[in-house]
Amino acid sequence: MPLLLGCIADDFTGATDLANNLVRAGMRVVQTIGVPTEPLQAQVDAVVVALKSRTLPPDEAVAQSLAALRWLQAQHVEQVYFKYCSTFDSWYRGDVRGNIGPVTEALMTALGCSLTIATPAFPDNQRTVFQGHLFVGDVLLSESGMKDHPLTPMNDANLVRVMQAQCQRPVGLVDYRVMAQGADAIRARLDQLRAQGVAVAVVDALSNDDLIRLGPALKGMPLITAGSGVAMGLPANWGLTPTPATSELPPAGGWQAVVSGSCSQATRGQVARFQARGGEAWSIDPLALIDEAAVDRCAKQALSWATPRLAQGPVLIYSTAEPTQVQAVQQQWGVQAAGERVEQTLARIAQGLVRAGVRQLVVAGGETSGACVQALQITQLHIGAQIDPGVPWCHAHSPLVNEALHLTLKSGNFGSEDFFHQAFVQLHLAPSRST
Repeated sequence: MPLLLGCIADDFTGATDLANNLVRAGMRVVQTIGVPTEPLQAQVDAVVVALKSRTLPPDEAVAQSLAALRWLQAQHVEQVYFKYCSTFDSWYRGDVRGNIGPVTEALMTALGCSLTIATPAFPDNQRTVFQGHLFVGDVLLSESGMKDHPLTPMNDANLVRVMQAQCQRPVGLVDYRVMAQGADAIRARLDQLRAQGVAVAVVDALSNDDLIRLGPALKGMPLITAGSGVAMGLPANWGLTPTPATSELPPAGGWQAVVSGSCSQATRGQVARFQARGGEAWSIDPLALIDEAAVDRCAKQALSWATPRLAQGPVLIYSTAEPTQVQAVQQQWGVQAAGERVEQTLARIAQGLVRAGVRQLVVAGGETSGACVQALQITQLHIGAQIDPGVPWCHAHSPLVNEALHLTLKSGNFGSEDFFHQAFVQLHLAPSRST
């Protein structure tokens, strides 16, 4: 049975974000960790291939994305979806800013696609696009916390300009006035842009209604590029409608823990809220991670602290810090080395927590999620119910302990302030099925 939709996501939390919206709209979804080496066995409507390419140089991101595309084509997918972050950020080094454009154009070439769209809009998470400008809540992207992101700062909210700087093909706009008129008007505008030689159309979206109206206009388009919001309007193109059965997971058990490496404003608030509620928390000092021995020592210290506390409730282990602290670490070790040392430490901690009996694990941060999932040797995630917009619970088998666990991979920018507490509450309230 051919897959209806094949998705390529540029990080692990973004992949679950996309899968979450597809499940909520009626699709059965499996997320793979990296490009699979064998055909997919599960009976699903869509598959999301999660890459760790968001912070890679353009040539490496393109190579990984094309490898994912080749595997999806071997599964005979009807449509391809390239998913990036709702803040449109990616690789950033000096004069080279962004790999979204190069990946988009490489996929277009491989698919023989003359026109595609681009929009990171996700109104449920306060990401809207107006006249081609991306807003985070009530402020422009360039005035949001993303301007200080330690790896991928965003200082320009004009998506047409940002995308054109990354693309060789012309970039145009489908504005809010067209969007309000519905699918026929959107199709007509896309046809007009194609006739003008435009290859990538940035799409305005002020509400979920805009994204739902966009869905029918994208039917049959070989390639879609977007954040996760566009996914809400796609399953209906195949006659699928929302049903609780698509999000059922087996019942949860075992200890509970949170591992957080994100330094975003949202995650900093979540860490503070967890502690304010009286939650047990252990902070990692990235400046102490001077070498491999220090990484190992730090992980062992954190696990020695956490293990006797697991029976009393969720524990939090975090490297989350303020921007000035992050900058100090990056100046000391360099941006890449600092990130890798923190990820390596948190990944070892995630391994130790699971070996100690944690079977309900929340991971905050895209790069942290990638490192932890790989350390747990997880290759596929079955997508369950939503916790907050863009963040679902998942169920996966970890060969590390030869058991299954419930896992959520939270983008640093997503989730309510009380997310860490509410995640575990909602897991036990969600509909479940027998294993």
